[in-house]
Amino acid sequence: MNQRGSSLSVKNGRYCVRSSESVAFVAVHEVKVIHLHSATKLSFEVVQTALEQGTDILFVNRKGHPIGRVLGNTFGSISTIRKNQLTFSQSIVGLEWVRSILVKKAENQYNILELLSLLSGVKIDNSLQKVAKYIERFKTYQHEDFSETFATFRGIEGSCSKNYFEGIRQIIPAQYHFERRSQHPALDAFNCLLNYGYGMLYAHCESALIRAGVDPAVGVMHRDEYNRPVLVYDFIEQFRHWVDYVVCHLCLQEVIFEEFFDIENSQYWLNTYGKRILIQSMNEYLNELVNLQGLSRSRLNHLELEAQRLASQLKKI
Repeated sequence: MNQRGSSLSVKNGRYCVRSSESVAFVAVHEVKVIHLHSATKLSFEVVQTALEQGTDILFVNRKGHPIGRVLGNTFGSISTIRKNQLTFSQSIVGLEWVRSILVKKAENQYNILELLSLLSGVKIDNSLQKVAKYIERFKTYQHEDFSETFATFRGIEGSCSKNYFEGIRQIIPAQYHFERRSQHPALDAFNCLLNYGYGMLYAHCESALIRAGVDPAVGVMHRDEYNRPVLVYDFIEQFRHWVDYVVCHLCLQEVIFEEFFDIENSQYWLNTYGKRILIQSMNEYLNELVNLQGLSRSRLNHLELEAQRLASQLKKI
């Protein structure tokens, strides 16, 4: 919900979404997550119903990132998981978990570049070769000094991503070109879309970890950052390509227009119209059934399963 003045309540067992333009009803069991932007309202009954149904309520800022959530009085699983996280975060097992995620990320980046090259007809062999080189570096890296390994991983990941986005820059139409990745703030339309999409994905990752009983604040490669859910920064890396694909596909279709953005001091912000098309596209993509590891599930369900696999691994430490 991002339209100023809109409200959410419960009537006759259904969610009632009211705006200045319309009133809509949605069955309670069909709602998985509620995102509330500024200048929107909800009732106590909505909070109570969401807690009973296990539905997330997230308060989202202008960038699309969650700034708060409504949680019940249970954490999702046994405390053994969270106790073992501390050992895991400082062990070779945790290091190898991070390596496996970074390998997945780089392989996914390669696959996205290959697919986008096919869709656009633009050859980017140089970028593909460079990303393939970094995949091999991750796979063959021999860690000797544990304290230096993550710094090395960050260096390899940064170089890989630089070449990846250079390939994307060559593929997307000229009106969406960007000089570099700009996060906070976004300095162009492409980065603005990407940042908001990552914010949505970030919220799903954090929710999945909490439901699996894993503490988002105990990271492995990202850690020791006060009051930040740093494990989400580790966990999300294997799924970022989903956002990349959706944003690039919208650009290739040339359905993103300047009127979707508010531009303030050369900073780009998605407005209501821009959010509408990106959120709808992201939700459709995340809920599409795909076959991964022999299971046909929605992408969101695969994300949930990955969080559950991590929780199962932590139980055994």
